[in-house]
Amino acid sequence: MATKVQIDDRWIGNGEPCFIIAEAGSNHNANFELARQLIDTAASAGADAVKFQVFRASRLYPKSAGQSDYLSTSKPIYDIMAEMETPYEWLPELAAYSRKKKLVFLASVFDEESADQLDPYVSAFKIASYEMTHLPLVRYVAKKGKPMIISTGTANLREVEETVEEVHAVGNNGMILMQCTAAYPAPVESLNIRAIASMKEKFHVPVGLSDHSRDPVVGPIMAIAIGANLIEKHFTLNNMLPGPDHRFALEPSELKTMIQKVRVAEKALGNGEKVMHPVEAELRGFARRSIFAVRDIKAGEEFTSHNVAVLRCGKLTPGLEPKYFETILSRHAIHNIRANSAIQSDDYD
Repeated sequence: MATKVQIDDRWIGNGEPCFIIAEAGSNHNANFELARQLIDTAASAGADAVKFQVFRASRLYPKSAGQSDYLSTSKPIYDIMAEMETPYEWLPELAAYSRKKKLVFLASVFDEESADQLDPYVSAFKIASYEMTHLPLVRYVAKKGKPMIISTGTANLREVEETVEEVHAVGNNGMILMQCTAAYPAPVESLNIRAIASMKEKFHVPVGLSDHSRDPVVGPIMAIAIGANLIEKHFTLNNMLPGPDHRFALEPSELKTMIQKVRVAEKALGNGEKVMHPVEAELRGFARRSIFAVRDIKAGEEFTSHNVAVLRCGKLTPGLEPKYFETILSRHAIHNIRANSAIQSDDYD
């Protein structure tokens, strides 16, 4: 598997900026203008990609599947999903508008027909958590030869391994995994962000966080700190809009804040090389210590703890480093040294 994956002109993997996906999902409420506004919001917030969901209710649930308890509604889940479908005829326009806004256009696919419809308009596919174990679909999409972003909500490591093996078996090496907790919203304590590092170590592919928590910052920042290569977060124009996914999604200002904090966090991580940062230069010179004469010392006089001490330099010229303090004790000055002068290497025998 590849440790870096290219989607459009973006590389995803270690050493690259975190790839941020603004997940519009089905929060367009079957309204094309609302879908365009979601793209505008993602672009304004600074996302790298905007992602929708492409499914057909008939390929998700039997009509008799009943109600979803977590949604607290008597409406059958089949009817809810039917109302959330993204029309196929939107895809070329949404893709073109996303490119115009300098966003990568992505979508999750939930069946083979939707994958075929989406294929001309995306450079990568998303496989949602519940579809991860739908291995016939995984194989079908993998054979298209495009990168795949695969969420792993509800799965254990063996199930993830089976999916990885299926993708690899058809020769698709452009896989990205996403740690995910499939709860809406997901409690912050359920995110298990350390699983990102575990999957990176085991599978040697880019790994990110698909974060369903309502908090805009904690999950993404912690994921960045542990080495996440992607962040995916649901967003909406307003939490009060009707539909099951609006209430746990970020509002526009929160999405923007999240992305800003991720970019700051990336800078805070640095490159891992332990060196003096340029911003430390002034205080390195001002506050680091040298060995100083604390009173006038005459030529031939012995250095003792009474006439020399380890002090901060301030704006005085630095001298011997503190590690030489014991070395110079009992040595003798070879010329007069004024009080408050730093001891230099040519000041003693």
